[in-house]
Amino acid sequence: MFLQTLAQVIVVVAAMIVVSTAAFAGRQRLVETTGDFRRRVAAILPIVLVLVSVLLFNSVARDLAPEVSWMIGWELTGMIYDIEGDFIVWLQAQATPELTAYFSFIYIYGYVFVLVFPVIAYFLLPNTRPIRELLAAYTLNYTLGLVCYVFVIAYGPRNMMPELIQALLYDTYPQYQHLTRQVNRNTNVFPSLHASLSTTVALLAYRTREVYRGWFWLAVWLAVSVSLSTMYLGIHWAIDVVAGIGLAWLAVELSTHLVGRWSVYDGLERRGLWNRSR
Repeated sequence: MFLQTLAQVIVVVAAMIVVSTAAFAGRQRLVETTGDFRRRVAAILPIVLVLVSVLLFNSVARDLAPEVSWMIGWELTGMIYDIEGDFIVWLQAQATPELTAYFSFIYIYGYVFVLVFPVIAYFLLPNTRPIRELLAAYTLNYTLGLVCYVFVIAYGPRNMMPELIQALLYDTYPQYQHLTRQVNRNTNVFPSLHASLSTTVALLAYRTREVYRGWFWLAVWLAVSVSLSTMYLGIHWAIDVVAGIGLAWLAVELSTHLVGRWSVYDGLERRGLWNRSR
């Protein structure tokens, strides 16, 4: 069931990417990229390697983080509930079959699309700074998010109040449990990485709005929808989402300062290990 669900997500997201690439980037950018492919790959390769390393480390660390978290003992679930009360209960009271279908689609498919498509769209630009900032911001989101997960124990609304909060996603589409359980942990909800990463994309889409104006508005719509979906489905508290938005802002600001401050290739060239004119 896991492979079947994963294949379904890949097919749907791939179709969304093809349509969006045609609508926002166009054939000319694709043609130009084929002639400049090597240079662009070389420019982003260092940050890609860092991002892949962080993701691999996260895949191992997320299994160990809960044990470390309990050793530290910063359990914030009760405090979060004291601050925001029954907001999630009220939000789910507005549930309709149509809203549940929409937010379930956004949580699974829209989230993956909003992370993958800008990588492709920015790679199609001759200026590699936008894609390097994007990948650096992704890296910072996952790194800082993991630090929070190690230090903070926080259960989501559906885990804390199962008698009041409906698991709308899994009750309606149980097959998605096989997919989400591969990456989610019950104690890792603060901050919301769904909110932080989708907001990161929206913030960077604002910077490239003159090039991809249509994508900017779609990115904002998806970022808002993803954040709302995490609350509507009972997965995150509103405070998790607010913290995720704050994390996104920090990641984008840091990526802006880090990208372009130094170059791996400059160092290799000085040591005779790289010749950028090759």
